[in-house]
Amino acid sequence: MADVYFSFFSLILLIPLLLLLILYFIVRPKPVRVPIKNRHVFITGGSSGIGLALAQLCVQQGADVTILARNVSRLEEAKQSIKLATGRDVSIFSADVRDYDAVKRVVEEAGPIDVLVCNHGVYVPQELEDQDLEEVKFMIDVNLMGTFHLIKAALPGMKKIRAERGPGSIAIMSSQGGQVGIYGYTAYSASKFGLKGLAESLQHEIISDNIHVSLVFPPDTETPGFAEEVKRRPQLSSIIAASSGAMKADEVAKKSLNGIQSGSFMVPCNFEGFLLGVATAGLSPQRSFLMAFVEVMTAGLMRFAGLFFQWNWYGCIEKHAKKK
Repeated sequence: MADVYFSFFSLILLIPLLLLLILYFIVRPKPVRVPIKNRHVFITGGSSGIGLALAQLCVQQGADVTILARNVSRLEEAKQSIKLATGRDVSIFSADVRDYDAVKRVVEEAGPIDVLVCNHGVYVPQELEDQDLEEVKFMIDVNLMGTFHLIKAALPGMKKIRAERGPGSIAIMSSQGGQVGIYGYTAYSASKFGLKGLAESLQHEIISDNIHVSLVFPPDTETPGFAEEVKRRPQLSSIIAASSGAMKADEVAKKSLNGIQSGSFMVPCNFEGFLLGVATAGLSPQRSFLMAFVEVMTAGLMRFAGLFFQWNWYGCIEKHAKKK
């Protein structure tokens, strides 16, 4: 009988070990390390919030940083704050990411880019029935088309210097609203969900050029823009989004940079984001065979947990509807 138990438990241990071995050989793309020191890092939305925190972090690590935003005075303020904090200058450019020609001119003037961080974004919360279509178009044009414009403009220069400068990176700032749809986020989530399709397909196209895509999923982040958004956000949106909590911009910046440097495709910023990443992994690329193991082993459990979240959210919606 003891031999039977020993054989049974040996088999139980052997299965995950065999799975780990298989995953070690099949996960793609392969692990990579993207250097930051002495590299040109170009960050959009860099005059405040996550972009400013990320710019300062990259400067501290020895990068040559360029930041882009629309407001010239805020760009100057950002430049001075980075100078005071680090003793080093950054380059600043003003352009609207919705204007491809303007973006292209800036990228050409800034010079070839090693790490492109598409951090720009807008969020105008409201139920679709009540939201003006111009606001819907505004979010899609900035969040989705603006990212296309930046990547399209930067790619030729990024490709040319890879042989001499090593791995490059394109980091796209999505949102936890780009992982799961939430009440009041209809237009915003549509624009952010689109970034995942962009990122997955783009990685196929540029992996041979040694350029690696990272998709970052921050939760609510304490930024000047967020403070204004909350004033308009539907009550139900705040109730549902509150389950993830808010993070500080410098915390998100650190998580983002770590993900960029490790070449991670999906970059969560907190525990809830990690769980959402596992639950929504689907056919996304995965560099870590250990993380792939977690995804394979917990996929069913994450779906079960996701159903509990939906049960809670729809319960909130039902109560809200009754009050109305």
